[in-house]
Amino acid sequence: MTKKEIAEIKKLLTPKNCSITRICGCYVDGEKNKKTELKQAFLALPEEEMFKYFEILRKVLSGTLGRNLLTLDFPLSLEMAGLTADAAAEVLPDVQVPGDADTASSSRINTESSNNTHEFLLRLRDSKLKDDTLLEAYYDKIIENYEYVGNYLILIIHDIYDVPGRTTDGLEMEDASDEIYEYILSCICPVELSKPGLSYDAEENTFRNRTRDWVVSLPEAGFLFPAFTDRSADIHSLLYYSKNSEELKEGFVEQLFGCPLPLSADSQKETFQALIEDALGEDCDIEVVKSIHDRFTELAEEHREAPEPLVLDKNEVKTILADSGVANDKLDEFDRHYDETAGENTSLLMSNVMNTRSFEVKTPDIVIKVNPERTDLIETRRINGRECLVIELDGGVIVNGIAVKTSSEKEVSENERGEE
Repeated sequence: MTKKEIAEIKKLLTPKNCSITRICGCYVDGEKNKKTELKQAFLALPEEEMFKYFEILRKVLSGTLGRNLLTLDFPLSLEMAGLTADAAAEVLPDVQVPGDADTASSSRINTESSNNTHEFLLRLRDSKLKDDTLLEAYYDKIIENYEYVGNYLILIIHDIYDVPGRTTDGLEMEDASDEIYEYILSCICPVELSKPGLSYDAEENTFRNRTRDWVVSLPEAGFLFPAFTDRSADIHSLLYYSKNSEELKEGFVEQLFGCPLPLSADSQKETFQALIEDALGEDCDIEVVKSIHDRFTELAEEHREAPEPLVLDKNEVKTILADSGVANDKLDEFDRHYDETAGENTSLLMSNVMNTRSFEVKTPDIVIKVNPERTDLIETRRINGRECLVIELDGGVIVNGIAVKTSSEKEVSENERGEE
């Protein structure tokens, strides 16, 4: 999903555009016991509660693509396991599915295969959250696989969005809809005791110890199914949200969705850095890294208006290295190291592996940050037999907030005084 597609769905989670049909939830204590459940039409909620739910639900669609928000694709084998031959021909027309005439004439969803995570999510959506058995099975899946110390609330909503048509210049036409997007959105919210403190008692006109109660916090994890791709339902994928981009809860995702997770953002960065160091070896000097950074900066500018983050596969990363002046023999080494370090078919998000908005040089004793557009000011030079980092002082120099004079500025001042 792109930023615009996420924003379009997020816009539905507001009082003005709300079309949510139903909200359900289950409160789970620290011992994994179901304490209470809620089931009702969303629009029947009191207005104050509705606003609180909007805030929680919108958080599932907030964050950075490729870090907190990840589009996960269902494995083809998982989708095919829950579809009959006729249904597969309709949904996946290029795939041949074995089966006899009886199988082909059976229902689209095989309701017996409850272990099929993709099929289960389809059934949950199609039930419009009115099937109590499915809801209980959904809660049980989360309780069994979600590792959390403490109480939490599972929330899930069902919505049907009448997608408005758009003109060629992007304007919405409310009366020209030809697409219905039916989806579920769910999240898991910690429930924690409010902080102790003093509160003002208006009736008694005095201050008292505040009564602590259980408060629902913003979600730790959540998802949107199916994904909203090209402004249409994409049952082959979902959008997954994780508050902590480095704790994606791989086991939980695997059990609930059956989808493989990509490397986390920090893992991608560490993998890329190790890859460059190992592949280039002794050729990995400041000049080469500057060239690689400059090439990434150019790509970032070229794709600045792109709706999706720039994803790089092995060949694209290799091309960047070649454009940065890396020797051919090192490019051959790169191929081997990429397969060993990242995996041949692994892709990396450019925004995760390279920060094009800064350039940093770090030693055990100093850290220098440079405007990424002026990396030309830095070079290495051997002076008196020692390897030195040389930085051209271009313009005013400020140390600890104090403007100081460089030697060249002092010389100019002395010359001016001599002329006087």
